[in-house]
Amino acid sequence: MAQRGSSRGNEYQRQQQALRRAQEQQARKLEQARKAAEAASKRQERERKTAYQERQAEQARVQTIGVEHEVEQLGQLLRDALVGEPPTTFERRRRAHAPRALDERPWSRAEPSPRWEDFAPPEPGGLAAVLGLGRKRYEAEATEARKRFDQAQERHAHAEEKRRATLEKKRAEHRRVEQRAAEDAAAFNSQLDEEREAYRAGDPAAVEGHIGAVLDASTFPIGFSREHRIAFRPATGDVLVEIQLPPESIVPAAREYRYVKSRDETTVVPRPEKERKEIYSSVLAQVALRTVHEILAIDPDRVVNGVTLNGHVKTIDRATGQEVSPCLVTLSASREQFGKLRLSQVDPAACLKGLNALVSPNPYDLEPIRPIIEFDLSKYRLMESMDVVADLDSRPVLVKLTPTEFEHLIRQLFEAIGMEAWNTQPSKDEGVDAVAVSKDPVFNGECIIQAKRYAKLVGVEAVQALAGVVEHKRAAKGILITTSWFGRASHEFARQHGRLQLIEGPELKYLIKEHLGKDVIPGPVPPKRSPRSGPGS
Repeated sequence: MAQRGSSRGNEYQRQQQALRRAQEQQARKLEQARKAAEAASKRQERERKTAYQERQAEQARVQTIGVEHEVEQLGQLLRDALVGEPPTTFERRRRAHAPRALDERPWSRAEPSPRWEDFAPPEPGGLAAVLGLGRKRYEAEATEARKRFDQAQERHAHAEEKRRATLEKKRAEHRRVEQRAAEDAAAFNSQLDEEREAYRAGDPAAVEGHIGAVLDASTFPIGFSREHRIAFRPATGDVLVEIQLPPESIVPAAREYRYVKSRDETTVVPRPEKERKEIYSSVLAQVALRTVHEILAIDPDRVVNGVTLNGHVKTIDRATGQEVSPCLVTLSASREQFGKLRLSQVDPAACLKGLNALVSPNPYDLEPIRPIIEFDLSKYRLMESMDVVADLDSRPVLVKLTPTEFEHLIRQLFEAIGMEAWNTQPSKDEGVDAVAVSKDPVFNGECIIQAKRYAKLVGVEAVQALAGVVEHKRAAKGILITTSWFGRASHEFARQHGRLQLIEGPELKYLIKEHLGKDVIPGPVPPKRSPRSGPGS
């Protein structure tokens, strides 16, 4: 019995040992699985982190490539204009009408006609047919089927009629649209041909319109303004163009982007201020040269003899918070002078210097300069000049001249004084008979001139009206010239205003004698002023 009990105990111990070994083995497997899962998780985390870091680094590289591309574009603004065709020409502005075919598929296919076979009831067959059974029912069904068949045919015929009518309507609409498009293209081209002829004749509106279309078609990088104002002087063939230059922010502030793994952040490597200023100065020079080049390049008829350009930039005055537009570049170049340049080889800034252009000493800081010519001829409708002085007889009486002759005489007087002057078109002058501008860049300013060929007192209301025009046109000065005289109220108003000058008959006589060499009689002698005369005398 003792042996049997001992064997049982040994067997139990073996079982317990086997169980412990199995449990230990299971525990080792679980631990191995846990460690494997943990290692896999760590590996996945490393891979995820590595992939994330690579994405961040790649994004930084892409951003760097982006700013490098922006700077590269800014460096080839002038070269881009020299490669290929001009932005546009009269020929390229023409519209070509290309007829388009009508897609008739939605209405061109007729629906199949109804078939009797699809409506006819089955005839009796077999023994029923032999015995004549069900014949009446068949005939009734056939009669009803015939009605449905006839109705289907009517619906089909109506649908076909509607389809054909719709198709004809679509064809007629298409013909009208095509005809209208062809007529519009022909009318546009006819108008363009008239503009071309007017351009060749030096018509200001045609020249300004075509140059405007050219500048509008010129492509620049994003962030460049397309605003411009243009005026053409047919007497000299000169174009004055005012353009809006890009702001200093057009130059990327960043030179490079770098991803720092240790801090998990993308840092910006700033572009040195000196480099930004150099790039911005080059951009302004390139835009100015490119604009002049494009104006002259699209002028095979050589209507334009020279270009005067003022380049402004819109910004906010930090001192006042108001919008200002300082001039940063101004230049004047003749066709002959500009034609000698090899623009593909020049340094833009040095080229401007060679053209005697005025450039802001600190354009990046928006330090303004005074334009060579600061006026806007587009405010006035100008007319061709006539020579009145050559036709003046000995000691002519000015009040006997026609209004147009007198206005042209005044224009010639200011030209003889040393200014550039133009007459405005009659009935469209808005109170302006002539416009004069000083050629001296230091004492530059736009003068509005009104000429009164009177034989009596010029009322104070005329002086007040001129003051309003001066303010409206933002002119530097207003000059009211008459063959007669002004009252005390007029002189006092002009004195208080500060930008008005009154020239009476005797002074006009002296100026014409001094600068035109003609001895003239202005008009009636003004009456002597009484000490008791009122302010309106």
